[in-house]
Amino acid sequence: KKRHFRTLRSSLRSPTLRKQLRKLPPLHQEEEEVANSPAANMSSISFKVGQRVHSVGDPRRIGTVKYVGTVEGYSGSWVGVDWDNGEGKHDGTVNGVRYFQARSDRSASLVRPQNLSASISFLEALCIRYKGQSTKEEEEEMYVLSGKNRRVPVEFLGKEKIQDKLSRFDELTNASLSFLGVSTPGSSEDISSTVPNIKELDLTGNLLSEWKDIGIIYEQLPCLTALNLSHNLMSDVVTGLPQLSRIRVLVLNCTGIKWTQVEELKPLLPVIEELHLMGNGICEIKSNVLFPSASNNIEDLASIDSLNLFPNLMDIRISENPITEPARGGIPRFVLLARLSKVEMLNGSEVRVRDRKECEIRYVRLVMSQLHDKPDEIKKLHPRIGFDRRFSELKRLHGIEDERPSTVAAGPQKMAAGLLSVTLKCVGASMGEKDPITKKLPASTTSSPLPQLLDEEMASLVDVGVGNGSTILVDEES
Repeated sequence: KKRHFRTLRSSLRSPTLRKQLRKLPPLHQEEEEVANSPAANMSSISFKVGQRVHSVGDPRRIGTVKYVGTVEGYSGSWVGVDWDNGEGKHDGTVNGVRYFQARSDRSASLVRPQNLSASISFLEALCIRYKGQSTKEEEEEMYVLSGKNRRVPVEFLGKEKIQDKLSRFDELTNASLSFLGVSTPGSSEDISSTVPNIKELDLTGNLLSEWKDIGIIYEQLPCLTALNLSHNLMSDVVTGLPQLSRIRVLVLNCTGIKWTQVEELKPLLPVIEELHLMGNGICEIKSNVLFPSASNNIEDLASIDSLNLFPNLMDIRISENPITEPARGGIPRFVLLARLSKVEMLNGSEVRVRDRKECEIRYVRLVMSQLHDKPDEIKKLHPRIGFDRRFSELKRLHGIEDERPSTVAAGPQKMAAGLLSVTLKCVGASMGEKDPITKKLPASTTSSPLPQLLDEEMASLVDVGVGNGSTILVDEES
């Protein structure tokens, strides 16, 4: 270990490496109000309010221009930026003068124009990522120091072969242009002729904001089926976007998108299979799917019902939301499965046909058992939105009739009316051949060793979906 530390320490003594490290911006680098050198007063770069920019030398530090102009007490032009990562110096107020309003108390900076990068085009980013060549000086300086402090050149095996393959744009099927400062498509005709076979495109962390620009890129990529726009602050209004008839996977994490925009996108995504919306802080929509925080915080069944508005949504992950955690006032998994009519994967687990049937029957029985005894509680748990339709649909599907109040006299007859006729059938190999036994049991009888996952150990027969005429299979362990 000591030898490795000595080698690393010796490597850091390289003049070229130290020069390259000095080019990297410090963690909190700000070209701020304190800068007032003659060089800082000269710039031919112009910016406009609302424009997306990133810091020169650090394309991952992205923000939105909120102010362009002079600053009291300092010469030259300044650009006020509200940084996405929230790491700034102030809220847009400097020395008591407010120049703009930032999102938080310390997310804003005033920066010299030459210290900001406006953007590059889609094709420019492709060339940088896949055709960029390292200089001879850089290659000569790629070495490590041996234990005797001697330079050992670093050679990348197969570098030319890999670079040659990537540089043949017409063969590219997957492209990642993350954090390169892309803000415009560039020449649309050049896109279609340069990269005609791209199927999956990652544009994470760029400066895109206009939906029409996304539409231009899409229309020039005839094979595109998956698009990642995460960490691009998209416009509030979806305009100029054509129907994305080939897109099956669309990732819009941390794009500032609201549910109203999702509803605008819905008719434009006829074959969508995966729609990712994490980190958008969606807090209110008409159909009551609630996302009050960036990590999402769904806590009511009406929100679950709203997911049925997407008939092709087969895979849903809603774990770590209050609605899925009984300890936080949530509901059991069988209720979620019963309400989500099309889901085939829930929180990473496959939903089998048998599982779905059992969950739906159990859910209907649970609701029917509580309708008369706990009407207020059942209405709170199952809001009217979508409730009548789905509940009635499940009753018809499984042939479950409404339970009618008994009109017979109290006493033994009333108790007998509440009994269920249940057949117990032996299926254990070591128990031999035994005839099925039919028993009449109270519906409130509790039992937990049934061959299915029970969320409550004291669940009644009705709760687990056992009805009149049901057959229970008894194994050795029962």
